[in-house]
Amino acid sequence: MTTAYFDLAAASRGQPVLRKTSSDETLIQSIAAGDRLAMRTLFARHRVSVYRWLLRLVNDEALAEDLLSDVFLDVWRHAASFEARASVSTWLLAIARYKALSARRRRTDAALDDQIASTVADPADGPDLVLEKKSTTELMGGCLTELSPEQREVMDLVYYHEKSVREVARIIGIPEPTVKTRMFYARKKLAELVAGRTTLNS
Repeated sequence: MTTAYFDLAAASRGQPVLRKTSSDETLIQSIAAGDRLAMRTLFARHRVSVYRWLLRLVNDEALAEDLLSDVFLDVWRHAASFEARASVSTWLLAIARYKALSARRRRTDAALDDQIASTVADPADGPDLVLEKKSTTELMGGCLTELSPEQREVMDLVYYHEKSVREVARIIGIPEPTVKTRMFYARKKLAELVAGRTTLNS
């Protein structure tokens, strides 16, 4: 294991992490200079959101943990290449997505597209249109499973990770109009699904 990995493990165990008030960009600059405390701070700040994103993509807790370490080890090694054209959190999610997709391609037992975003309980609120109809995680999860994988991915980034259309486009690597189109059809489909399930349960 590398020294960087031990730093991340220490942050996971709740050991003191300094520079809580430093911006992500400042931390990246310090990491590029070999600052391990800055690495631990960044990891502690973003590990939960990155882990949840990975878990939604691979649907495997052990694999998600491994990929989480890989993501932050990449940050440790390549912090100097960060160009600040997007936020640090957007950069992290893009790295995580690439690693998750690569891992999924390597798996022989995966048919995961029908399971993304439906197997992890998330304390965050779902889309407003769902909350207006029925505020339950079960309903939200059930409806999300019936969206296309592309639509689920966009909805996850926008509502759970609070990313803008521009940031989603950077993470996924598609044009902004395509993001908007997927959001439009995803919202339309969700509204139809929620309306139908609410009627059945009433």
